[in-house]
Amino acid sequence: MDSSYRCRFVVLFAVHLCFLALSAQCRPFEYSKLSRYLVVSQISASPSPAPEAAAASHPPSPQVSVFSVVSYGAVGDGVADDTPAFKAAWDAACQADDPAVLLVPRHYTFMIQSTIFTGPCTSRLAFQIEGSIVPPDGPDSWPKNYSKRQWLVFYRINGMSMQGGGVIDGRGEKWWDLPCKPHRGINGTTPPGPCDSPVAIRFFWSSNVTVQGLKIKNSPQFHFRFDSCHDVHIDSLYIKSPAGSPNTDGIHVENSNDVRIYNSVISNGDDCVSIGAGTYNVDIRNITCGPSHGISIGSLGIKNSRACVSNITVTDSVIKHSDNGVRIKTWQGGFGSVSKVTFKNIIVDTVRNPIIIDQYYCSNKACPNQTSAVYVTDISYTNIKGTYDVRSPAMHLACSDTVPCTNLTLYDVELFPAQGQKILDPFCWNAYGDIKTLTVPPVFCLMEGFPLSLPDNDVDKC
Repeated sequence: MDSSYRCRFVVLFAVHLCFLALSAQCRPFEYSKLSRYLVVSQISASPSPAPEAAAASHPPSPQVSVFSVVSYGAVGDGVADDTPAFKAAWDAACQADDPAVLLVPRHYTFMIQSTIFTGPCTSRLAFQIEGSIVPPDGPDSWPKNYSKRQWLVFYRINGMSMQGGGVIDGRGEKWWDLPCKPHRGINGTTPPGPCDSPVAIRFFWSSNVTVQGLKIKNSPQFHFRFDSCHDVHIDSLYIKSPAGSPNTDGIHVENSNDVRIYNSVISNGDDCVSIGAGTYNVDIRNITCGPSHGISIGSLGIKNSRACVSNITVTDSVIKHSDNGVRIKTWQGGFGSVSKVTFKNIIVDTVRNPIIIDQYYCSNKACPNQTSAVYVTDISYTNIKGTYDVRSPAMHLACSDTVPCTNLTLYDVELFPAQGQKILDPFCWNAYGDIKTLTVPPVFCLMEGFPLSLPDNDVDKC
């Protein structure tokens, strides 16, 4: 055997061994990974390319310190109270000099009470969830001296990622059955009684936060809430609760800015994404939403309050079998404005109100008329297509008697009834704007130009 042949033989033999090793070790992982993506792909297809998905999490490099909750005494049987172990692991990871990973290992279910994880931490921290996390099982199991308005709170965190392939299960079923919940009352009434229900995960006064790759289900109330946060990146979440579960918004953002919500699947009993007062610079892209109440700005202006929201984009998304598509909702009597909002490349499938502005929002059907309102202006709807539930018109633009909506722009809107042939006329009230192309159905009720006058209550005051 000459030297060149011997060299080729050694190389081919080495390649063969590597192939066998990879086949034995990696193929099951790749198959499970592929099957997971196939399940998501069966839900919907994005109407246009989405931003790059967040990179999959990798094992920490040697210079990263790992703090497993099991090492701090967590049992992980779903019954024992693992709160002290989580808090001890958090304190150690948060105070580490090097980048740290707080690890929630797989094959365990950890029960933790209402807890506040406080920062700031000395370096960047990853909360790596590979196992399952659950709260106490319902209101009767919740300790009396613990807050019933929140479960897991992250306070004053700067530079943190929450990620992993695990599951956060809010065990919300018993909370949804409280007698005060709207779906429990007779004829929509709300009987008196205890009604507080916890938000599953809340970030408060935090910045440079990334949440990616997690599965969260059955929250008693909102699944995620971001209050007074800056620079938030949300990517590749799977959020699921029953369609009838009350107030289970998927992601709620309030008094926050520079928020990106990408590549996620949300099915729940309220808004998939809701934008509250004091929020600006939000980019929502490639969301599969429904059944749900749609993607909403508001409600704003409750109890005569000032609400300012601006620079919101919702693009490249699918909304299906939902009460609403893209919605702006405000209470009468509020102040402030909603401005510079773009809804673009949205597919709707059997949605009751695909395009809706409701400045007469009222949760109890007994709200008095008031003369002030949150000013709605510079709202564009581009390439909104699909089908609507014929119980309501495809477009509902109900603006305040005293504060008209202005600069509403419609371009390439095509909405057809999901059943039957009759196309309902859109509804408009005190709405001004411009129709750039022919729409289906035609929006003859939208007034051209600009109203002669507006109250002293516009965008400049926000």
